Amino acid sequence: MTRITDVQARTVNVALDNPTRFSNRQVLKRDYALVKVTGDDGISGIGFCYGGNNAGHLVTQAVRDLLKPVLMGQDTHRVEGLWQEMYQESLLHGRTGSVMRALSILDVALWDRNARAAHLPLYKFLGASDEESVAAYASGGYYLDGKTPARLAEEMTGYVEKGFKAVKMKVGREGLAGEEARLAAVREAIGPDVLLMMDANNAWHDLPSALAFARMAEPYSPYWIEEPFSPDDIDNHRRLAERTPIPVATGEIEAGRWRFKELLDKEAAMILQTDAAVCGGITEFRRIAATAASYGVEICPHWFHDLHVHLVGSTPNAPFVEFFADDQVLNFRRLIDTQLTFSDGRLHLPQTPGLGFDFDEATLSRHAADPWS
Repeated sequence: MTRITDVQARTVNVALDNPTRFSNRQVLKRDYALVKVTGDDGISGIGFCYGGNNAGHLVTQAVRDLLKPVLMGQDTHRVEGLWQEMYQESLLHGRTGSVMRALSILDVALWDRNARAAHLPLYKFLGASDEESVAAYASGGYYLDGKTPARLAEEMTGYVEKGFKAVKMKVGREGLAGEEARLAAVREAIGPDVLLMMDANNAWHDLPSALAFARMAEPYSPYWIEEPFSPDDIDNHRRLAERTPIPVATGEIEAGRWRFKELLDKEAAMILQTDAAVCGGITEFRRIAATAASYGVEICPHWFHDLHVHLVGSTPNAPFVEFFADDQVLNFRRLIDTQLTFSDGRLHLPQTPGLGFDFDEATLSRHAADPWS
């Protein structure tokens, strides 16, 4: 039996090189919460999450003050039991948000640690469904000052030239005419056969506005429309899904299998974008994916391709990894020592134990908001 001897956490702040806009907000920097869990065999596992644009230390504080005491001295392989105990401990502090993110990254670190101890890549430790690579879509298309439809189309074409057969762009910030110009430019540039995803980032507050956008977008054959409404507005997701042939995708901010079951029961989404660093970790991700499979629904996880490549590689109903080709938006890439490789639109599955990378401690120190403790 291997016992947990140490749990450490810290927060880092990484500024974006350029102010980056979504449909309804601007991002200047990103806060990441990081953890390490070590067993008495000397092997450590790591976990991480996006802690928001500000106050990422709330996640770190939840790790240190609330959940670390639950884990210390426990069997590293009792992952399901430890998940339940952490969940029970955190009931009064928040079943979503920062506290659930703290639980999530500790759960990820446990799985990573145990896979490293078994000398297996994480996706094999979880039970591989793929052997060498998994399909990915190139995520981008953000709003930047001076970024015309032509420049957006050039960006999307660049991903296709790298071999990606699916791309995603942001939508919902401009009026219908401006958004149609962007969509038209991209579709013409990438051709009819490349899948085109649209990410609205909670752009609309009412059904008529979202439906007007969907009607405009339908001729451009989008593969999905992502997060059209607030994540709490499940009923409007359902209403939109009933009224447009464009598949509705959502769930990147959701936590817990029960909330995802509500999305499934209400037929509010055809695609779930479960994020293991948000929903309750790898343990809960697997429960959600299994539930979705019984509904015939696919999982296309959000964000952190370095983590989700393993989950897509071990989940039969997960067809795509969201991939960021540079560090301009997902600047977490700067904090680790190994990057994923890809070819022909597919990410190569890591073959080294665990997640297949470690934190770059020198870079962490440059961006540190606090030390490991």
